[in-house]
Amino acid sequence: MSKFSHFKLILFFLPLLISLLSTAAAPAGRRHPLDPLSPDEIELIRSLVINSIRNLSTTNVTFQYVAPADPNKQSVLLWHSNPKTPSPPRRATAIVRYNSSTHEILIDLDKKAIISDRVYSGPAYSVFTLSELLDAVALPQSHPPFVAAMKKRKLKVKDVICACYSVGWFGEKMKQRRMVKLQCYYSNGSVNLYMRPVEGVTMTVNLDEMKIIGFRDRYEAPVPKADGTEYRPSMLKPPFLPPLNGVKMVQPEGPSFKVNGHSISWSNWELHVGFDKRAGSIISLASIYDIEKQKRRQVLYKGFISELFVPYMDLTEEWYYRTFFDAGEYGLGQYAASLEPLRDCPENAVFMDTYIAAGDGRPMKMANTFCIFERHAGDIMWRHTERAISNRIIRETRAEVSLVVRMVATVANYDYVLDWEFKQSGSIIATVGLTGLLAVKASKYTHRDQIKEEVYGTLISENTIGANHDHFFTYYLDLDVDGGSNSFVKSNLRTVRPPNTDNPRKSYWTVVSETAKTEADARIKFGRQEAELVVVNPNRRTRMGNPVGYRLIPKSTAGPLLSVDDYPQIRAAFTNYNVWVTPYNISEKWASGLYTDQSRGNDTLATWSLRNREIENKDIVMWYTLGVHHAPCQEDFPLMPTLSSGFELRPTNFFESNPVLKVTPPRPLNRSVCAH
Repeated sequence: MSKFSHFKLILFFLPLLISLLSTAAAPAGRRHPLDPLSPDEIELIRSLVINSIRNLSTTNVTFQYVAPADPNKQSVLLWHSNPKTPSPPRRATAIVRYNSSTHEILIDLDKKAIISDRVYSGPAYSVFTLSELLDAVALPQSHPPFVAAMKKRKLKVKDVICACYSVGWFGEKMKQRRMVKLQCYYSNGSVNLYMRPVEGVTMTVNLDEMKIIGFRDRYEAPVPKADGTEYRPSMLKPPFLPPLNGVKMVQPEGPSFKVNGHSISWSNWELHVGFDKRAGSIISLASIYDIEKQKRRQVLYKGFISELFVPYMDLTEEWYYRTFFDAGEYGLGQYAASLEPLRDCPENAVFMDTYIAAGDGRPMKMANTFCIFERHAGDIMWRHTERAISNRIIRETRAEVSLVVRMVATVANYDYVLDWEFKQSGSIIATVGLTGLLAVKASKYTHRDQIKEEVYGTLISENTIGANHDHFFTYYLDLDVDGGSNSFVKSNLRTVRPPNTDNPRKSYWTVVSETAKTEADARIKFGRQEAELVVVNPNRRTRMGNPVGYRLIPKSTAGPLLSVDDYPQIRAAFTNYNVWVTPYNISEKWASGLYTDQSRGNDTLATWSLRNREIENKDIVMWYTLGVHHAPCQEDFPLMPTLSSGFELRPTNFFESNPVLKVTPPRPLNRSVCAH
């Protein structure tokens, strides 16, 4: 290649380099009030809390949850719309545990001072920290009954790895200690330890005292063999499928989006990407530019996964309590995986780091938490071919290009791929992908025909039962459709007989719309009725007189199958309906309550909604639960192919006409290559 050709290559890729550098730069101008906490702010919070504690030398301090305190919504909107408006006060909430008490501490970050310190006295507890879980799983190695149990099974103790499981609540009247149960796995011969459970051994750990307070061994089944559990390509034996030809997503001029701190602008969209130890990704202030009205219009003030409920169906001693709340107990954010370029995300992706407060209160970097990229997968945005006009064929088509914000949370055995996708048409699509490893139970059975009892799952390999379970993702969706005062409209589809008996048709369907007046009116269980669900702004109408709105299009209609009086379902009563609508309340953020570990269901979305507040023409929040029933099959072994579901928020009479009629296709690339 000539020197001139090298120079042309540099010019060709220079815009991409400039764009990538600009995305990594610090945000210009004002600090966004919804930004996650910075490392300096986390250090400040730790310092203020530690300095406020007496007898610190004899006190173990654990920072369970640290996050920005939600600023006043109207102050944020005013700040966002007017560059001259002062930023809302910057505050933080810290839930800290010491001296066997839980403290809720509110901190003024601007004044560098503690505003309040309240002791929580309820029965439940806050999110586990990674450090205390790591300390807990190390305890069995020096616990004599555990060592003896492993020797009895002829297992190498050093190769046994344990995991922490929340204990739940099953009607106990007295407050329980803060504790977890330990279940263990055998890693000898395979890194796929979750496929090799050491069935029958259960330990209970007091987290405050960090010691084992209970041990039980009910030996029933051998550890499943290592053969067939490997999933690393370098360790697998031939044959392999032949590799596909290379695929590239090339943007030599750089991405079409801009990243300024945590704010993103792309095509007709602007949005903010936040991060929380409990929720993971938080999408805020999503607005779209209406090219016909020549103005930017509000769509979503805030959206995130409020809770992820995962109940298992096995009723045995070692399994019945496995009814997990992956956000409220474990924290989706603190289990964020570091995304890998070219594998987790395409080569045109831009990555974003975040920080959380570790268990000791110090800032912990979460590298490559998010990847942001434009997706161009060959989908069609719109098209039409017209052949009816004589001597002419009219063909118009537009390729679909969208913006994706991705995060992956690996909570123990499961990997959750969590996408927010924005389309030029105005749609917002949330997608969850379930992959990773099943939770399995060791069994004496090697063939289905041997099974004569309830095993609560499917025999997916020799001595291995894949346990039946559910996943319920409850999304918090604070839609502000063209403004803050919205209503929830159910457009019911009803079968009707023609009024004229002479009509050849015997039936048709029509739309009968009703506006929910109160919270009770808005509760929806899918499968019971055919309805279009729309959040509208009754104060804004199109030229045709229709209220502007956004419609919920679910891809899943699954609901809970547990009885309403079952203790896990009492705690997760927010899944009893697929859709709830509540008036906006700054304190109503977590569907399972602020404290979820060992909660009793008395502070949840379901209990708040019992007040049956008015929701018509108010600032409202829609809660949507996406459910997945998982009866495992052999294709899920030894590792699951991704199973995806999600929902769409789609403009409905929001625009005067098709908003992507005038969309411009991506510029064609110069495909010339260097001559050798």
